[in-house]
Order: sequence, then C-alpha cells, then structure tokens
Amino acid sequence: MAIIYFFTYSAVLPILLLPVIGQLSPDFYDEVCSQALPTIKSVVEQAIASEPRMGASLVRLHFHDCFVNGCDGSILLDDSPTFTGEKTARPNNNSVRGFDVIDQIKDAVNDVCSENVVSCADILAVAARDSVVALGGSSYDVLLGRRDSTTASKDAANTNIPSPLSDLPALVSNFESHGLALEDLVVLSGAHTLGFARCVSFRNRIYNETSTIDGDFAASLQAVCPQSGDDDNLAQLDDTPESFDTAYYQDLMGSKGLLHSDQQLFMGDGSAADEQVQSYSDDPDDFSADFGAAMIKMGNISPLTGSDGEIRENCRVVNSD
Repeated sequence: MAIIYFFTYSAVLPILLLPVIGQLSPDFYDEVCSQALPTIKSVVEQAIASEPRMGASLVRLHFHDCFVNGCDGSILLDDSPTFTGEKTARPNNNSVRGFDVIDQIKDAVNDVCSENVVSCADILAVAARDSVVALGGSSYDVLLGRRDSTTASKDAANTNIPSPLSDLPALVSNFESHGLALEDLVVLSGAHTLGFARCVSFRNRIYNETSTIDGDFAASLQAVCPQSGDDDNLAQLDDTPESFDTAYYQDLMGSKGLLHSDQQLFMGDGSAADEQVQSYSDDPDDFSADFGAAMIKMGNISPLTGSDGEIRENCRVVNSD
C-alpha cells in the first residue's frame, strides 16, 4: 500500500483493534439479542434480491444520518409538532429512500428479540454493511451500541450533507468538520460504485463542464437528462451500479464521473486525491479494506450512548412518554 494510505493504520485501524470505542462494541448485541444481526442481514438480503438498487439506498441512509448531528437515526424521524425532520431537506427530499426496509428490519428484530432493544441508529449502520456485502463487497465489523435521537433538524441536514455540486476544497472542509480526512472522503465516495443519481444533481455537469467530462459520456447522459424538466430521471453512478467494485474509480480516471463532486476527486493534476483514486482503481483489495475502516470511522461520529437518547419502538417517531 502506498504511503498516502497510512491513514488506514494511523487513524482508522486502531478502531479495528480495540473491542470497545467509547461505549460502542462489535459484540454489543451478543448477549442482549444474539439473533439481531442475522435478522437484519436476512431482511437486507431479501430487499436487495427484490431490488438491487436498494443496497445503495441503505448505504446512503447511513451516510446522511451520520453527517447530521452524528449517527443517531435522526434521518428516519417523520416531522412532528415540535420539529421539522430531515426527510424534506434539500439533499434528501425525493431522493433518500429505503425507509420501508428499515421499518421491516425494526419489526423483525423487535419480534426476534421479544423486546425493543435494537436501536434504529444501529440498524442503519448494520444494514449499510450488509448491503455492501450483498452486492459483492467485503465485510467489516460494525461497532454497536448507539441510541436514537429524540429530535431531528431539517436545517442541519441542509447545512451538513455535502452537495454533489461542491468543489474539492468544500468537500474536504465538510469532511474535516466531521472528523474525517481527505483520504476518508476519497474512499467513502467509493460508495458511488453503487446506485443511481437524479438528473437534477448532474445536469449542470453534462451541459456546462466540457473540460472535465468525456464528450461521448456527456452526450449519452443528455439523452436521459434534458436541459430542463425530468429532474427525477436516473443515471447510474458508475458502469456497474449493482456491484461493489472499483469501476467508480476507473470512471473518474476516464473523466466519466457522473457528479461534479465525484470528478473533483480526480483532476489529473497528480494531487493526493488523484493518487488515491489511481491506487484504488489498480487494487480492489486495498479499496475494500480501506472502505470498511472508513465506514467504521464514520459510524463513530457523535453516537448517543449510555442513557442519552432512547431506543425507538418505531424508527419514524419518538417514543411516547
């Protein structure tokens, strides 16, 4: 592994070596409910078998949850009389999905555990990992023991979730504000090896960014995404949107990143980001190992533990008193 990737050892790998980080632990549910994780895995696999795109959606839910006041399940909350939730924030509205699958998982674990002991925040973290594995990626240990928030914030979601229109400095700044480095940005962006994006998120790129996009690639997308209207038309984020692989990085090197924010990671100028993209394109094993480590690091952003928060009975609403 190139020197650029020492972050995996110096910053992230210690998380893997320790059995407990704060009050999170990979074996948190072993005695509380030993069937919790197998149950989550089963529901995720069924959902992806029915609709492979759901895997990308579940990974994205975890990401968008963690970047708004920490990994606390707040993205799952519906609006209430006391707060406006995150589902209608700009990065999420008509975009994030998979809430019904999370509901199914929650019902299933409550049933198999015979009580309400598995948090919605933990379900998001485990479902993301199981989605990666179901679509061909490598497994990694998820640290568990998060509790659920009792509020959500549309404003915080609008502020904290990175925009697909962002340049590299803004992306780096955003990630650093969450305790994540450039290396984490590049590897976590590799989740875009899965799934699709809406026309509204890449329209400007395919019509106006002539110097950083392959011409034939742009033309093919213009057939899907007109200059106005059809905002919800979809295009795949890489050549293999139902397979967890390194095609995303290969596409970046060919100026075929779908989103502006994606292509910012490889500009052909020999930057640290360029070198990391090149390395992952050449070595899928390095990518898989670093991705798992970075997901663990992201999953440790400001979790609620101990007596903070609650374990929601229904992931969409705060428990009643």
